[in-house]
Amino acid sequence: MRLACQGDPRRLKGTDFAATVQAVSAPLTYHHQIMARLRSLVGGRRFAPGSKFLSEREVAERFKTSRPTANKALSGLVSEGLLEFRKGVGTFVRESALDYDLRRLVSFTEQAKARGMMPGTLVLAFRRLLARDLPPEAGQALEVGGREPVFYMERVRVADRIPVIHERRYVVAAHCSSMTKADVKGSLYALWTGKFGLQLSGADACIRAVNADEVHAANLDIPRGTACLCVVATGFLKGQVPLWWEETVYRSESYEFRNQLGGVNSARPAQGKIR
Repeated sequence: MRLACQGDPRRLKGTDFAATVQAVSAPLTYHHQIMARLRSLVGGRRFAPGSKFLSEREVAERFKTSRPTANKALSGLVSEGLLEFRKGVGTFVRESALDYDLRRLVSFTEQAKARGMMPGTLVLAFRRLLARDLPPEAGQALEVGGREPVFYMERVRVADRIPVIHERRYVVAAHCSSMTKADVKGSLYALWTGKFGLQLSGADACIRAVNADEVHAANLDIPRGTACLCVVATGFLKGQVPLWWEETVYRSESYEFRNQLGGVNSARPAQGKIR
């Protein structure tokens, strides 16, 4: 063990040195001890991924501690990603996070199925707009204007009955003019490539951290102010023709964003910006 101190460590003598060693090697606080024992329970056979875990009261009784200490231990495991709180229901062992692959387009439906989850979609809104009525950022990204028709949809994506994505999306209607509300209850990628024969080439996306506002909180069934991930993206057809613009908020405890990085390259500046 290495002790970091100011000046020459040989000058630490007597009680000063003893106090330093005691501070460095002090035992874990009781709530950390409880966290360690709860971790063992999470990894055991009794609590499978997705199953309900011990409540605050049960932890307090089991480890002969106070409710606040039990809550602190449970909250610690939530922060580590081992447990999750479900409002009005209880504490559950967290299942594998859904995967957002930053290198390619993968449908939410396929992501959920790959994790053994049941995907679902709640369509909150679906209507046709004129380009002149779009938010400026969406109109500029889609390169439309005036009276050009655009579809607007708002959806909540669900995995095993848990809402995980709140999405607002604008789509250039000229490429899929017969699209209906019933069509958007499933995978849009499958719809566009199948029914409409479109060739998707990819998307430009910006990812940032946000706190859930009142609308996102209500639709994702999380407390207002909860940390979430927001993706603002423009999707393209072959030839870099804009097809959709979206602003999508993800429950951060349900998603992991993954990418594969290459080696260090100093010839090009980093891609991104500080807000």
